[in-house]
Amino acid sequence: MRTILLITAACIWTMMSAAAQSISAADASKHIGERATVCGLIANEHTAASSRGTPTFINLDKPHPNQVFTILIWGDNKPSVGQFPASGRVCATGTITEYRGTSEIVVRDAQSWHIPK
Repeated sequence: MRTILLITAACIWTMMSAAAQSISAADASKHIGERATVCGLIANEHTAASSRGTPTFINLDKPHPNQVFTILIWGDNKPSVGQFPASGRVCATGTITEYRGTSEIVVRDAQSWHIPK
């Protein structure tokens, strides 16, 4: 029983540490598959209105096609994500994935992003 409690405590601590970890957009590619908070400066935003799923791409630090990191918001998730800023610094929390050589996080709700202080 004590072993189970220790393992459970270790798992909770690991999950909390991963969620609290904040990294730059430039370093995100070193953390593919990890859950983290990635912060950077909004370089540009594009909504592909004619694409399936109506994705919105928010590129950090450098604009497309040289983006460093992308925050992806699917059209169906826009109401739950809320009003996303058009400029300034922003942070997104989630599992870092890679798509066509660029690291990204898919944001699905308002709790998955914030404007840093």
